Amino acid sequence: MHIAVYPGSFDPVTYAHLDIATRACRVFDRVVMSVFDRPKKNLLFTTEERLDLLREATQHLPRVEVASYTILTVDFARVIGACALVRGLRTVSDFESEFQMAQINQSLDPEIEVVLLASSLKYGHVSSSAVREMASLGRDPVEFAPPHVVAALRQKFAQRG
Repeated sequence: MHIAVYPGSFDPVTYAHLDIATRACRVFDRVVMSVFDRPKKNLLFTTEERLDLLREATQHLPRVEVASYTILTVDFARVIGACALVRGLRTVSDFESEFQMAQINQSLDPEIEVVLLASSLKYGHVSSSAVREMASLGRDPVEFAPPHVVAALRQKFAQRG
């Protein structure tokens, strides 16, 4: 069985993330969308909230599992028996940072491949930060995120009021 880890902050999960996950399922038997539990980012959603949003968003993808982890991504991949890390590319700047990270991960464990999937044209402009910003300014990003994510964003920003 070929297992891939698709790591990300998924803060929140977007249609762009789901597009990459769907396409990764064509290549791998199992795709583990993995939320890093200790990122150096200012996150809107807690780890548990992000996991719940991801689980609901991927219900239609039977080959996708959702997990969190607290170790290096490449170590997490090794622990669960993954053969690859999957990352999505939207822009040239994504390529630069992902290429650098791929080289680091391959240095740490040359047995784990890094697979970079180019974003579909439909989602090349979609990012979690843009979705968060739209929602923070009162615009429901319905064209960029699943309905339950839009509702969670609406609730989160209403609480911050």
